[in-house]
Amino acid sequence: MLTRSEVARLAALARIELSDDELDAMASQLDVILSAVAAVSEVASQDIPPTSHAVPLTNVMRPDVLNWVPRSQAMLAGAPDVENGRFRVPQILQEEQ
Repeated sequence: MLTRSEVARLAALARIELSDDELDAMASQLDVILSAVAAVSEVASQDIPPTSHAVPLTNVMRPDVLNWVPRSQAMLAGAPDVENGRFRVPQILQEEQ
């Protein structure tokens, strides 16, 4: 079990200020965490490879396929304003002087 002084030392290293009551509470909570980690370490075996996920993951990216692209005239036909074969939009930035 972690002692109160060990928790105080850890708090000082982490630059966390803890009250006396918090030190006592942290000592018991950290002891539970350390016990859980120790239990997992006991279960781990040499014949079980380390994994990062419980199930195998596969990449689900689709292949690149060329799709029909509308011609610019068809796209511009519905535009409210066109200039030089492009959409014309209101200016939002001022020119630098």
